[in-house]
Amino acid sequence: MENATTKAISPERLSVHTFHIPVMGTGFSIDTPLRVAKYGISSVISLVDDVLIEQIRKSHCEKEGEPYKEISDRDEDARARRITAYLNLIDLLVKRQVRALQASPFEEGSEITRYYEMLPETPLKQTYEKMLATTDPKERARMQDDLRHLAVPGSIDVNIMTKLDRPLYRDGKNLPVEFNDAMTALRGYAESMLSSSIVFSAGINPHLYGYITRFDDFFPDKNGLFKKKIILKVSDYRSALVQGKFLAKRGLWVSEYRIESGLNCGGHAFATKGLLMGPILQEFQEKRQELQETIHAEYSKACTGRDFSPLDRLLESKVTVQGGIGTADENAFLMQYYEVDGTGWATPFLLAPDVVNMDDAHLDKLCRAKAEDVYLSNSSPMGIPYWNLRNSASEETRRQYIREGKPGSPCRKRYIALDTEFTEVPICTAGRSYQKRKLQRLQEEGHSPEYLSMLQEKAQEKSCICHDLGGTATLKHAVDPDAKPTICCGINITYFSKITSLEEMVSHIYGRLSLLTDSNRVHMFIEELQIYIEHLRKEIENLSLGLTTRTEKYFNEFKENLLSGVEYYRTLAKQFVGDQQESFISKLEALYNELKSILPVPA
Repeated sequence: MENATTKAISPERLSVHTFHIPVMGTGFSIDTPLRVAKYGISSVISLVDDVLIEQIRKSHCEKEGEPYKEISDRDEDARARRITAYLNLIDLLVKRQVRALQASPFEEGSEITRYYEMLPETPLKQTYEKMLATTDPKERARMQDDLRHLAVPGSIDVNIMTKLDRPLYRDGKNLPVEFNDAMTALRGYAESMLSSSIVFSAGINPHLYGYITRFDDFFPDKNGLFKKKIILKVSDYRSALVQGKFLAKRGLWVSEYRIESGLNCGGHAFATKGLLMGPILQEFQEKRQELQETIHAEYSKACTGRDFSPLDRLLESKVTVQGGIGTADENAFLMQYYEVDGTGWATPFLLAPDVVNMDDAHLDKLCRAKAEDVYLSNSSPMGIPYWNLRNSASEETRRQYIREGKPGSPCRKRYIALDTEFTEVPICTAGRSYQKRKLQRLQEEGHSPEYLSMLQEKAQEKSCICHDLGGTATLKHAVDPDAKPTICCGINITYFSKITSLEEMVSHIYGRLSLLTDSNRVHMFIEELQIYIEHLRKEIENLSLGLTTRTEKYFNEFKENLLSGVEYYRTLAKQFVGDQQESFISKLEALYNELKSILPVPA
């Protein structure tokens, strides 16, 4: 007789964990699925660095006894083929791991026991616990067989930054747009065997979004199921609506809107005009049904023009949130109060070397990191604020180059070679070639010594992040023992200061234990507000120095949005209790006074 509890859980729709691990640099999470997917945990691989991808593919082929044939830079469509080959390898290895896990015995320390012990309190976990309590041998064996079938892997997802779409030049000639970096990354994923999701971040890229329609896997089969799904990383409701409609008009459905804090995150920070996470989540909660119905109407129209009929049922889109989450209480509050479908945890996992690629030297630096060691920098050649660890090997090397009188980095990979200020073929602003030209130009412009010094310092802030972000992976896989990694942790790392494991991090997320080592940690909403106020101060300062073209209207809107956010949080504070409420309100009022004290924007 079939067990009713297990029958109710469909493996095709099973999402066994309520959190995911977002993309982390180019190297930190490049093979994270091999560490977590077998336990039902979804994670995201960056598709930026195909050179690194090829190196890690070779490393894993050698470790797993799989055949390896190099795909060289000169091979036709090398970037796309490297990505396809790597993703197919990861898919193969994860499936192999899952088969082994499902075949392992239900005993202490076994893989399948680890799988079920890490689960949150869900019907599936309850089914497992019921099995443990069953004394009848035959019934217990039958239940174990059901549980083996239900031990499904997490998703092996990938990420493309839409703005990193560098044109490819071959023998001095610009190749067709299909060979741009983002386009080839998309093609590499689309032609892989993976059944998972692709995460698009950094806004609309019309050419890229149009290119998706060339691949059948992004369209539903006869049963209305998608082999490959689309996730949009968005900073606010408007971005979700605009991008969702853009894709829907092309017959493409967004399966998940992944809301990320504009500034309280790791890596690149895409600041809103002062719109804070709380009000953004509130708007999503209130307009979620409207969002889905509006986009589904556009999607249905587009389906009519294709070789499949529009679906009668209203397709669903998940809403998840990430950026700065640090406690089980925050995680639970987001899930319950805003009714999001899941959360993303990244920065704290940098201290879990069994999850991400991290070398011992930087593990120690992260454990010791204080607030002053983690800063929102101008390091990225993309011209977007970028969270940086001040004492990373990459930053130490950058400063050393300046002291030696040869600022700038060797441009090894050119993924962010986007600047044409001095050359027809784009170069990178972190590269030695650009910085030499830029510093010479600044000398010729006749600035005062003080202003010239400031401009020189800003020009030399740029770091070689496209290569150095893979440094911890090449160190861990013994590909490049001389790598100088950059670490793009968020400020959240300062509240965690000990090396941990996957099991411990999962238990922290679900409230079974706490890994926080700083009892003075402020709420994630307060932390974000604080970061935004500091960002506003810097923007105003840059305006006074003539380093930005922001208008007075922009700054006033920014400030008003922050003030509106404070009012929202005053009301929200009623949802907290006891000391938590008192602390939240106290810190909120202090930041409100700080915000009110900011001088008017200079004319």
